[in-house]
Amino acid sequence: MGTKRMNGKRQDFSLTVDMVIFTVVDDTLNVLLVKRKYEPFAGIWALPGGFVEEDETPREAAERELLEEAGLSASYLEQLYTFGEPRRDPRGRVVSVAHFALVPASQLKIRAGDDAADARLFPVHNLPKLAFDHKDIIAYAVTRVGNKIQYTNVVWSLLPPAFTLSDIQAIYESIWGKKVDKRNFRKKLLSLGLLKPLSRERTGLRQRPAKLYAFKTKQFVELRRFF
Repeated sequence: MGTKRMNGKRQDFSLTVDMVIFTVVDDTLNVLLVKRKYEPFAGIWALPGGFVEEDETPREAAERELLEEAGLSASYLEQLYTFGEPRRDPRGRVVSVAHFALVPASQLKIRAGDDAADARLFPVHNLPKLAFDHKDIIAYAVTRVGNKIQYTNVVWSLLPPAFTLSDIQAIYESIWGKKVDKRNFRKKLLSLGLLKPLSRERTGLRQRPAKLYAFKTKQFVELRRFF
């Protein structure tokens, strides 16, 4: 809880973090939601999050919430935006520092925290009724990630260590919400120099064997615009 003097009066406010945790399941971008156990909005789905404790930064609070709700440290975690509309929370003046995280589906260990009745993944384009302003926060995060993957290599954080070009194309399409031309996409992707071919192929599928790739680095790389 913080206090600020406004025109000689004290204004109390609280600082929270909201976590937009993205992953891709069956070629579809999903977000982790929790069903609130308590009021306000008991029984309504919401983003994981909580109050920032006195001895931690918003970043540390985001990392703590991620560990509690998803059972891991994020492959990629970034501060998204500060949401502070005065009436966004019926409990009073609450300012939220929202973050987004990108996580491979294979690493998620979803579990509801003590203040949640349930936790599960939902496709970002088929969301249930949401508490607070969380619909707006998710929409903002989808836009940010869609832009981010056009000029950085952060898409690696949604993929397994080895993947096909079809796998990575499906990730881009799920985030952008549209199909892209296969030949043009692969030509541009390979021209960026991000990937290294592996000496093995994916077999056992109905399609012919597919060549596997890996990222050359999992350090942040800024690129010329992809599309």
